Formats: sequence, structure tokens, C-alpha cells
Amino acid sequence: MSTRIPFLKGHGTENDFVIVPDPENAVDLPPAAVAALCDRRAGIGGDGVLHVVRSAAHPEAREMAAGAEWFMDYRNSDGSIAEMCGNGVRVFARYLQYAGHAAEGDLAIATRGGVKTVHLAKDGDITVGMGRARLPEGEVTVSAGGRSWPARNVNMGNPHAVAFVDDLADAGDLLSPPAFSPASAYPDGVNVEFVVDRGPRHVALRVHERGSGETRSCGTGACAVAVAAARRDGVDPAVTGTPVTYTVDVPGGTLVITERPDGEIEMTGPAVIVAEGEIDGEWLKTVVG
Repeated sequence: MSTRIPFLKGHGTENDFVIVPDPENAVDLPPAAVAALCDRRAGIGGDGVLHVVRSAAHPEAREMAAGAEWFMDYRNSDGSIAEMCGNGVRVFARYLQYAGHAAEGDLAIATRGGVKTVHLAKDGDITVGMGRARLPEGEVTVSAGGRSWPARNVNMGNPHAVAFVDDLADAGDLLSPPAFSPASAYPDGVNVEFVVDRGPRHVALRVHERGSGETRSCGTGACAVAVAAARRDGVDPAVTGTPVTYTVDVPGGTLVITERPDGEIEMTGPAVIVAEGEIDGEWLKTVVG
């Protein structure tokens, strides 16, 4: 009999994930296995894999185990490792609630971007403390669809380039990663957001995620966009002393981002578990080779 590996499928504003519960870190997930699971035709399909591991059982998270029982070992759809995924954290928290590991209220989750504080509200929305943004100095340019724009360099634990455009269609098909310069700005690649205004404190974006391509949503990207918009609009909370909130429309829904005067950023949005089943372990071994 072949090995059966439990999995679930979930999404946050249509940023979708294969969830692999593995408390003791016993399931080997090399890049080829992750890519196969995320394949939308030959696998389960997803923008990434949420590998659910107890922090104490994972070498990258043991130092965070005292503050967070669970570690989000996140992988992009191409198998590469990412520091953080904002929508992924919400879906990860929803899974923990679904599995009986968490209840309504506050929860700490370890990530490669540090321990994140999560609040599971009664109305179903999940709020994630995303930490503070860093704004590296230096001019950045991004190019897509045969055009180029200046971009704001924002780091949310992972790198982002935020470009304000006249029309979201200006970015073209986003089938390949947008070019950027200088190369030294993002030595490990970058997530690129193209942004238009929808109204006061209301923007919309398209995003090309490093390692995944264009996705329906990006939580850290929505935070980066809100930070860039606040600086552009002259409402930096550290300067004004007043929190600022932006509504950010993504192709898969809407996220609400608040930045506080101390720099802490909160992201609120939905997260849904849609299915669960089993992966054929023999198939997985075959695709890994």
C-alpha cells in the first residue's frame, strides 16, 4: 500500500495554498515535490505550500518555539523558500483553528520573517501583525509590458518594488518577472506591485510574486503598497502621529491595511479552508525522481 500524506487546500483573497500538516517535520518536501503539488494541471494546484510544523521540530524555528508553537515553513510554487507570505499566514491560522490547535482570539505563528501575531475574529476575518516596513534608500526602476516606471523599494521581511501606474493593464501579461534596475537593489529577486488609485485611501494592485508569477493576491505586497501610498500621500504615521488605513483591492478580493505611528502594520482579510484529502506518496516520489 502506498503512503498517504494528508493535505488541505485553502485560500486568502484567492491566493491559494496546499496545506501539508506535519507536526514532527517528518515529510520531506524538496523543491521538485513542492512544484509538483502546486502544478494546476498535474498536481493539486496552488501559489505555494504551507508546511505546518511545530517550531520545536524544525531547525529554522527552534529558537522561536518558546513564543510560537507552530512554524509556517512556506514554499513558493516553484519550490523556492520565501521569508514570509501575508495571505499564507492567515490561511495557516485558519487551518490551526480548523484542526483544533487554535481558537478565536490571539495566536502567535513563527515564520522565517519572525514571529507574527494573529487575531482570529468572531466575524471570520483574520488580522495579522505584519511588523514594520523597511524602506531601503536608492532609486529603483521596474519594467513590464514594454514600459518602465520608478518604484518604491519596500521590505516587509521580503522584498517589494511598488510602482504607481495609470492603468493596471499597463503592466502587460506579467507572464515573466518584470525587469528591475539596479540589479543590486534585489540580489535575490523581488515581488513587483503595479498600483492604481481607486479613491481616497483606496488603491488596487496587480502583483508578480517572486517564484510564483502573477497571483490573485499578495498580503505582504498589499502592506508594501499601503506604506508606499502613505509616503506618496504625505500621511506617514511616524510623522503625523496618526494611524493610517488603506483599502487595497487585489484581483481576488480586498485587504485592509493599517500602519500605526510606531511603524507596526496590521493586515485584515478573509481566509478559507475549501477541501482536504490525501496525497499519494508513491506519486510524489515518482515526480521528484
